[in-house]
Amino acid sequence: MGWLVRKKAVGAALFGLLMVAGCSSGGDSGGTPSASTPAGNGSGTPTKASQGDDAAATEAAYRKWGLKPFAAPPTPPTEKPVQGKPGEVPVVSDIPTKEKIVFVTFDDGAEKDPKFVEMMRDLKIPFTMFLTDDIIRADYGYFKPLQGLGNSIENHTLSHPNLRTLGEAAQKNEICTQEKKLGKEYGKEPGLFRPPYGNWNENTRTAAKSCDIRAMVLWRESMQITNMQYQRGDKKLHPGDIILAHFRGPKELKGTSMTQMTANMLRHIQEQGFTVARLEDYV
Repeated sequence: MGWLVRKKAVGAALFGLLMVAGCSSGGDSGGTPSASTPAGNGSGTPTKASQGDDAAATEAAYRKWGLKPFAAPPTPPTEKPVQGKPGEVPVVSDIPTKEKIVFVTFDDGAEKDPKFVEMMRDLKIPFTMFLTDDIIRADYGYFKPLQGLGNSIENHTLSHPNLRTLGEAAQKNEICTQEKKLGKEYGKEPGLFRPPYGNWNENTRTAAKSCDIRAMVLWRESMQITNMQYQRGDKKLHPGDIILAHFRGPKELKGTSMTQMTANMLRHIQEQGFTVARLEDYV
């Protein structure tokens, strides 16, 4: 009998040890999840609580700049609506779409306000930069954090000339050399080109094609300081419009900062019921 009692006692002790080991394994025992378990509902899908936290953070980020969050843009089309004819570089001022979206672009690169980088990091609004080498060469690095947010850097010539005054060879130098410079500095040669002042001729298109440009991009509206300048008589945004703004500071904006000018532009867009989409998804 003493042998049988000792055997039962040993068995009970071993069972207890196994139960303790199982509860601390983090496996299927129903114990505390390991540190690698994702947040949410355990399936990788965000919970309502986490989605609410994200929305609150977005609202706070926009409120910091005196704005309200934009609606998410629609899913881009599987096929880009701007397609040039064979051997031709298309010239676009707006994108053919029925969606209430517009596209924001910034030119030149003169103002290098760190607050603008902070603003765009907070708001996560897509935009496109058309940069001129003579204007940015003193500080190529300023634009890299903006590019790192997913915003592309495109071609705006070497020296910002009126291309209509130049022959084809000189235009090619302005465009192609800037392609190489931007590719070297930012890791990717641009596919889009904006002629300075919106001035171009057929020599420009020929030069752009030889530089592997897929489209020349103009605009429908230009942002001033507090108001937009419209090309159409109804003075309204239309679906697919491309908006021109500039990297400008208080000196050019009569004391207004670039972030204030940008906030004014975004309010105009939102007040007319539009949201902002990424230009490179459409052209």
